[in-house]
Amino acid sequence: MKVLPFTILVPENKSVISERVTLPYFYQYLHRHEEMQITWVERGRGTLIVGTSMHPFQDNDIFVIGANIPHLFKSNPEYFNGEESLSIKACSIYFNPDGLLSPLFNLPEMNQVNNFLNNYRQGFKIPTSISGEIANKLVDIHESSSLTVIYEFLKLWESIMQFKQPLVPICKVSKSVNISENEGRRLSTIINYIIENYHHPIALEDVANTACMTPQAFCRYFKQHTGKTFVNYLNEVRIHDACKHLTTVNLHDGISNIAFKAGFNSITNFNRVFKSIVGQSPRQYLERYKKISTVRNTA
Repeated sequence: MKVLPFTILVPENKSVISERVTLPYFYQYLHRHEEMQITWVERGRGTLIVGTSMHPFQDNDIFVIGANIPHLFKSNPEYFNGEESLSIKACSIYFNPDGLLSPLFNLPEMNQVNNFLNNYRQGFKIPTSISGEIANKLVDIHESSSLTVIYEFLKLWESIMQFKQPLVPICKVSKSVNISENEGRRLSTIINYIIENYHHPIALEDVANTACMTPQAFCRYFKQHTGKTFVNYLNEVRIHDACKHLTTVNLHDGISNIAFKAGFNSITNFNRVFKSIVGQSPRQYLERYKKISTVRNTA
């Protein structure tokens, strides 16, 4: 299966594609495809960018990503330092309910699954309580062949549908679903530049140059394709990084150090932006995380 930015080439003789890979790091470019995707991160840590949302990922997380939703599993920086002990491992399946599988999804017995997919067409994260069961189902699909693939695929959805609690969509509906491959490459270049440089000062002119645009044209382009201004998006990336480090903070580090490492040059500005995005101060966020962790550890 050849993967290009915003394109997946699917063999015509398969309706459910599966792959299980071990690599130094995840595929580095923002991309989308007509197929829905379910990925089990067997091993690896980083940030999932999907649409205009970001989610940290770690070992044993499982994500369902909707069709035509731009996404990128961005491995943490340490995976690119050449350290041989670090690698990622993942098992994924790809399927298109409107493609070769449409006769199956058009059966009346699949109405419940279709309604579920319509409600969560952007995608969602598999709850931790059933992630082990779902991971086993994904491996069963990968190791199956012929008719057994379809049988295991149906068993997978039977397991997912048994989870009755509401799920949180993984992102808002993307504004960049119908852009061309060339535009996809350009957007991928922009977002990769932001992700790789957010901890340093980024001038508007610098990021505009990566897209070969004037600053004014870049601002219009970025807002059109992400639904956010460049500054708002950059702030969200930085706050996401800060949240990730706040949950592993040592007493010696301090919140101000985390703020500066995330790219903020003022603790006052960091606190203001953090509260506007997260809805609470960094210290409140940290205290809430500690309480939740204590409850989980004593459960």
